[in-house]
Amino acid sequence: MSSMQVLDTEILNPLDRVERLAEQRHWSCDRTDASEVTMLVEGAWGDLHVSMNWRDHAETLDVACTFDAKIPPAKHDEMARLVALINAQLLHGHFDLWRADGSLVFRNNLLLAGGAQANDAQCEALIRLAVESCQRYFPAVQFVVWAGRSAAEAIESSLFETMGEA
Repeated sequence: MSSMQVLDTEILNPLDRVERLAEQRHWSCDRTDASEVTMLVEGAWGDLHVSMNWRDHAETLDVACTFDAKIPPAKHDEMARLVALINAQLLHGHFDLWRADGSLVFRNNLLLAGGAQANDAQCEALIRLAVESCQRYFPAVQFVVWAGRSAAEAIESSLFETMGEA
């Protein structure tokens, strides 16, 4: 491979930017290979596991963000109802319930077709949206898993906005 091809590969891989952003924010970061960066990001309710993947063939930067918790099998059906209610409210990205291992995962991507390059702001926004979405809906997940609430009750209880200060 010529030095020009190496340079082009480095420029076109947005994970280089992601890795630099993670280091600047002091997030635990691991570059597993040329196509994946994993991070541990501190959230309001606990640590979130963020995985960023560059899919060269599809020209997409994918983000997956998971809670440090598993959904018990007995709660999968109600959690699936909650996920449908949550996803109906989201403008970008979506949640998936991976029944095989009980993971609840927020997923989104950035399409970079035609050789477009991601900038720092786009990479940061992709990560921020994933983390904020997980934090916003974490209480609803807990209401279903630990309080035994229905999906409708959980989402209604967890999304009220407070006004002013106590």
